Amino acid sequence: MAGDHSVDGRDDIAYDDALRARLAENLARHEVKRHELAGRRHAAVAVVVLDSDADLHGDDPLEIGRMSMIADIPGVDLSTLTGRVDGTAGGASVLLTRRGSRLNAHASQWALPGGRIDDGETPLEAALRELEEEVGLLLGAAHLLGQLDDYPTRSGYVITPFVFWAGHEAEPVGNPAEVASLHRISLRELTRADSPRFVTIPESDRPVIQVPVGGDLIHAPTGAVLYQFRAVAFDGAATRVDEFEQPVFAWR
Repeated sequence: MAGDHSVDGRDDIAYDDALRARLAENLARHEVKRHELAGRRHAAVAVVVLDSDADLHGDDPLEIGRMSMIADIPGVDLSTLTGRVDGTAGGASVLLTRRGSRLNAHASQWALPGGRIDDGETPLEAALRELEEEVGLLLGAAHLLGQLDDYPTRSGYVITPFVFWAGHEAEPVGNPAEVASLHRISLRELTRADSPRFVTIPESDRPVIQVPVGGDLIHAPTGAVLYQFRAVAFDGAATRVDEFEQPVFAWR
């Protein structure tokens, strides 16, 4: 990977054994909060920690479908948003996908690799299967760093997140049937001083969480999982996120 990179005085976070140990130790101390399905469907997602290069991985081939959603984002000056995440790679990062515009559910929204758990699968098995099917990463239990809290969604799912260390040789490739683009979002970006943001909406008494990334805002459930990853795995804080709200456009 290329040399050191910084944005607004914030240096890249090295993708090394010390970071892996820090994430694993903090996750091991975390007491995972689980939710009963109560008629909801069960899904699993993967927070994949991998290396990134600001030059090799910093572009964003913006999809028009994503821009059409900017007007639905609550509580912001829309002129400050571009929908793009250019320039957010560099050093240790997490893998983020922009969903395909033709998918039946949550088209063009930001997402973590993952999906519904099939009959007979454990949540971990489902997360590993989805990683291979969706982004071409063949990982195993040896890559697992830990687990985050379940997040119940407005669309009728309970999402179980797992954190994986992909290794220096990881080269994800998006499945074009599901993924419009792949992005390596630096941990430097997730630890911005203005992250996370919280806004209110008339449809709920719960705060909507927004994680700023580049020129866009990542909302729950993805934003909630990313924030808990930062707070629990990186910062070592005891943080819950299941009561944070999603914007209305993500309820469907």
